[in-house]
Amino acid sequence: MADQLSPDEKFNLITRNLQEVLGEEKVKQVLQERELRVYWGTATTGKPHVAYFVPMSKIADFLKAGCEVTVLFADLHAYLDNMKAPWELLELRVKYYEQVIKAMLESIGVPLDKLKFVKGTNFQLSREYTLDVYRLSSMVTEHDAKKAGAEVVKQVEHPLLSGLLYPGLQALDEEYLKVDAQFGGVDQRKIFTLAEKYLPSLGYAKRAHLMNPMVPGLTGAKMSSSEEESKIDLLDSKEDVKKKLKKAFCEPGNIQNNGVLSFVKYVLFPLRGGFSIKRDAKWGGDKVYSVFEEVEKDFAAEMIHPGDLKASVEVALNELLEPIRKKFESPELRKLTSEAYPDPSKTRGGGGGGEDDELAPSRLDIRVGKIISVEKHPDADSLYLEKIDMRGIESQAMLLCASIEGEPRKVEPLDPPEGSSPGDRVFVEGYESGKPDDRLNPKKKVWEKLQVDLKISDECVAQWKDKQLMTTLGQITCKTLKGGNIS
Repeated sequence: MADQLSPDEKFNLITRNLQEVLGEEKVKQVLQERELRVYWGTATTGKPHVAYFVPMSKIADFLKAGCEVTVLFADLHAYLDNMKAPWELLELRVKYYEQVIKAMLESIGVPLDKLKFVKGTNFQLSREYTLDVYRLSSMVTEHDAKKAGAEVVKQVEHPLLSGLLYPGLQALDEEYLKVDAQFGGVDQRKIFTLAEKYLPSLGYAKRAHLMNPMVPGLTGAKMSSSEEESKIDLLDSKEDVKKKLKKAFCEPGNIQNNGVLSFVKYVLFPLRGGFSIKRDAKWGGDKVYSVFEEVEKDFAAEMIHPGDLKASVEVALNELLEPIRKKFESPELRKLTSEAYPDPSKTRGGGGGGEDDELAPSRLDIRVGKIISVEKHPDADSLYLEKIDMRGIESQAMLLCASIEGEPRKVEPLDPPEGSSPGDRVFVEGYESGKPDDRLNPKKKVWEKLQVDLKISDECVAQWKDKQLMTTLGQITCKTLKGGNIS
């Protein structure tokens, strides 16, 4: 197919559905002379989820356009990012990622022989690469390194030096993989601009950068490996897929931050060229769409019910996942999965039976909410909240506030990080992967036992036993009540 495409047609295929392209003219120039060399890297941290079908569908586009594509399993980056992948698990995580990414590509019909797979530590520990890291570190300021990684590297109160190295290494990968362009999410834009700024200072060419939009998760926020309720795992059963889709944020007529609708746009349409809504004849019967904009238009006009959209996506998604599930039924891959991602119930904070496990803060389902209205209580000298937007998340609603006892008692609501959305999950640093209880048993007094260790630090950061309360975007804070309690 690529041989029959003009350079302009290849460019349109390479850039369709992208949010932004830096260096368009460079891409066009290369396509006039030869095929584009592009790489996509993924840090081998949490288990890949269905949002990974978004970059997979773009890789399919790249191959159709004749690109030479390299997939980088960035194991060293996984460790540098606040040790999201423990050193002893790096090799196992790389093997898991390689198997699951290849299974995903096979499930959407991408020929693996057209791809090159590379492990980061196979070249990132070489003498030449290490010397370039030192050279780069003598040029990049702390400010630039921290800014570049702000949306990718996990943000903590006392950041490690490793997190500052991360963006520079990702920039150097472009040179050592000998590519013309790097492909990634728009959340990596600052790393891409750092690469464009500093690689020429080392005598290396400036590359182009192709950026995908960030696909909302099932809660309406970014789909995250560390937030269980925001994602569908690639190995989830059909029952789990149904359960998670049923809970997904999909408000009638709302096309903003709609993870279900976004999956149709960025995965199903590019891969299949269309989408079918399955519904009972009395509600209009099945309808086939050949253009996504028509799906979006009908959903906005409430001509498509959220339940019908979810049910139709469920069918299409299970068709994509079934070959992956079957591949991972083998004893070898089952063993690999359990070794690369040990059962949290047998590790710290997973609820495995000990007193510390039983009181793991991951058992609390804490969410970001938006206060819609506040009214004066009719029978008391105080205020009460009339309405809180939780983006359709079912939870045991209460408002967490910082307070300091005294006359008068001082109370402040906690502030989520900038860019947060209603429904974003709040977790305690180090307990990201634990699954919250469906409902807390009041007889066990889980909340009461955990709450006594919720405090505000001297830096006005919310903490549990000196570990930060966070979302995937950063830490939870309050404005002034240093040393206060949280309740």
